[in-house]
Amino acid sequence: MIRFNNVHMQYPGGIDALKNINMHIEQGAMAFVTGRSGAGKSTLLRLISLIERHTRGQIIVNGQNLERVRGNKVALFRRNIGFTFQDHRLLNDRTVFDNVALPLVIAGYRYQEIKKRVQAALDKVSLLSKQNSLPMTLSGGEQQRVGIARAVVHRPTLLLADEPTGNLDPMLSWEIMCLFNQFNQIGVTVLIASHDLEMIKRMKKRIITLREGRTLTHATDYQEKS
Repeated sequence: MIRFNNVHMQYPGGIDALKNINMHIEQGAMAFVTGRSGAGKSTLLRLISLIERHTRGQIIVNGQNLERVRGNKVALFRRNIGFTFQDHRLLNDRTVFDNVALPLVIAGYRYQEIKKRVQAALDKVSLLSKQNSLPMTLSGGEQQRVGIARAVVHRPTLLLADEPTGNLDPMLSWEIMCLFNQFNQIGVTVLIASHDLEMIKRMKKRIITLREGRTLTHATDYQEKS
């Protein structure tokens, strides 16, 4: 599903964000990337989703060499990926329904299909009753769940999350993590970047630790790290 072979990422000015990263995440797995601020967690996710391009090495996602995904192929590639952000990135002048529907509208789905998928996604995150609300009227946890619904509404095979619980209290953070686990249980590959090591240890999933752009640990699952 995801394979990094000797991947480097260098920003302008000679700043090395990732150095010689090697990792493999199987299809249907759930894993966490952790490390201190600046360790390279967000960069790693952005490379997988082609928000940024790596400098050297090889990245394979869903059987595709990302070096060969160019031009209009990028949009097609991203249809199999859902991405959630710490800051939600919701459109405050649009309803919850419209925010979740956005990926489907861009992809050209018909309204009846959009309605069915959006309501199913909102029901999954327990926000169907809020579909006509504006994001500003929701709590931080609810806004994060809207972001998750938007990320999964097009039924991706891979779900990426960048610090999805960074602004939430411990109870809400755990609820969000359990929600990601539910999507993993129905076959979605899930990769989450988080600095909250104590919480992600509770999930008992694979943990990949980065330090200054390098992989510090290569444990295949939580038990090997215990």
